[in-house]
Amino acid sequence: MSVPARRSRLKKVVRLGFLAVALGFGTWAVARQWDDVVAGFARLSWGAVAGSLVAVVAALLGAMMTWRTLLSDLGSPLPLKAGAKVFFVGQLGKYIPGTVWPMLAQMEMGRDLGVPRSRSAAAFFLMMPIQLATGLLVSLVTLGWDRYGWLLLFIPVLFVLLEPKVINAVIGFGLRRLKREPLERPLTRRGMLGALGWALAGWTCYGVHLYFIAPQGGMVFAIGAFALSWCLGIMTFVVPAGAGVRELAMVAVLAPVLDRGSAIAVALTSRIVIVIGDLICAGLAGIAARRESV
Repeated sequence: MSVPARRSRLKKVVRLGFLAVALGFGTWAVARQWDDVVAGFARLSWGAVAGSLVAVVAALLGAMMTWRTLLSDLGSPLPLKAGAKVFFVGQLGKYIPGTVWPMLAQMEMGRDLGVPRSRSAAAFFLMMPIQLATGLLVSLVTLGWDRYGWLLLFIPVLFVLLEPKVINAVIGFGLRRLKREPLERPLTRRGMLGALGWALAGWTCYGVHLYFIAPQGGMVFAIGAFALSWCLGIMTFVVPAGAGVRELAMVAVLAPVLDRGSAIAVALTSRIVIVIGDLICAGLAGIAARRESV
């Protein structure tokens, strides 16, 4: 077996091992607090869960618009329905271990619509720093400087990386190393500001989603709690969609307003609602795009 093949196999083993450990600890935590978790689920109403799902769909639309704005600024504007199909169907790949599957899916579907692969890849990779920067900023503003002032250490770095001149230089360097053609159109400040605006709107909707199932801390607290939990989860690249890590972070962040059992129930409900939201958005986008092409 070649060295690259061994490394690839080792990475897969590490990812699966990390996922198994995370799920194991998560299962243990749920079992340990089972009675409290059941009581926490019992306090959730179907109306609250339905409202949470509507808010999640709105948040996912905000994420799609962030990506679509970036892609348009780079020179590949897509119609709303076609763009939604590429983004939402591709995003289902985030549940597979590794970070490349959504990008590969979006690259292939985008190519069928005339989007160069380099643009799809650039828009995909820009999503993460944009969501991290805005998510950490939202967390800092909503959760308080006293407890989360350490987030200031990350925000300046992320916003430097979001400067279009820096981004264009990094993308150009990466494409040269890959021996690919440079981007025909560089990212502009206007495009970046538009993407940041949609990202902030998405965090607001995610906060509403959490508020529906955990209103105890108020709307502002819910926005910050979800944003911080998501940021901590997405930093764990080896786990599919931050599975387990986001829930652990959410339980910790909700500690001031909920007992541990109720917080676990809220975190699990949030995960389930988001998965359902992903499936709904992918299904509706695929159906809408198919009808338009008929």
